[in-house]
Amino acid sequence: MRAFLIPALLALAALPLASRADEPLAAPEFEAYVQGKTLYFGLGGQPYGAEEYLPDRHVRWSFLDGRCKDGRWYEEAGMICFVYEDTSIPQCWSFFREGNGLRAVFENDPASTVLYEARQSDEPMICMGPDVGV
Repeated sequence: MRAFLIPALLALAALPLASRADEPLAAPEFEAYVQGKTLYFGLGGQPYGAEEYLPDRHVRWSFLDGRCKDGRWYEEAGMICFVYEDTSIPQCWSFFREGNGLRAVFENDPASTVLYEARQSDEPMICMGPDVGV
């Protein structure tokens, strides 16, 4: 009987950790993870974009085409929402710790976009100015 009791107790002790992995990151956890980093995201095994996380919850996003847009992020209703300079419509995401990185679910349409952190860097992104070479 004792041989079965120990594995059962270990399994029960692991349950809160397993359910926590399915909970999205709250703002303090998200901020601690991203602050001062540039995260590169992929979609379906292909590069998708990068976001540089600046002080005071400011961000810089690029679709990896050399053009960047500045914005800011905030927490609303348990989601991390971004507003960028070119639109006032919030883009809200749920971020989850997964393996060594993040999984991001676009809550404006969760069926359409799930991004995965492909890599991270402490280096800022390279952004070209508007209409360079024109």
